[in-house]
Amino acid sequence: MLQTPSQTVGPYFAYGLAPEQYSYDFKSLVGNRISDKTSDLITIKGKIFDGENNPVPDAMIELWQNDGANQFFGRFGTGTDAENHFIFETIKPKSVDGQAPYVTLIIFMRGQLIHSYTRVYFSDEEVLNEQDSILNTIASERRNTIIAQKKEGFYELDIYMQGEKETVFFAI
Repeated sequence: MLQTPSQTVGPYFAYGLAPEQYSYDFKSLVGNRISDKTSDLITIKGKIFDGENNPVPDAMIELWQNDGANQFFGRFGTGTDAENHFIFETIKPKSVDGQAPYVTLIIFMRGQLIHSYTRVYFSDEEVLNEQDSILNTIASERRNTIIAQKKEGFYELDIYMQGEKETVFFAI
């Protein structure tokens, strides 16, 4: 018997979900550049790690963003660069109702029966992060697992699926 989509979440068929990224000769419906603006873009990048702290070369990540003014959706798979990064270019979200700016990441990968949801907050939003009602529900020692660190030219957040560094995931 063959597996059905409800039995596993991945690996995915690259030609259908991210064909350009994997050098197929037809256009993706969505990609990792999420705005048509050429300025004011930020880059979010990271890696997905499995329970043994190995980079996952075949995960798929979706980014959802809605700050009231902008609603964006993007998709990117790991494994197309030598270090297995996911990379998104988008507009940094605005604060809504006093919440810290964030984007939602949805992780699909082999071995999961259902996808995982997490958020990406930004390290340079310290005041709003301290006041955010969702971040404040997370134990202080674990908050850093969903706060992307600002580096030179990008924000970086690695996702750990299990283990000592496990990322905070949300039940939705």
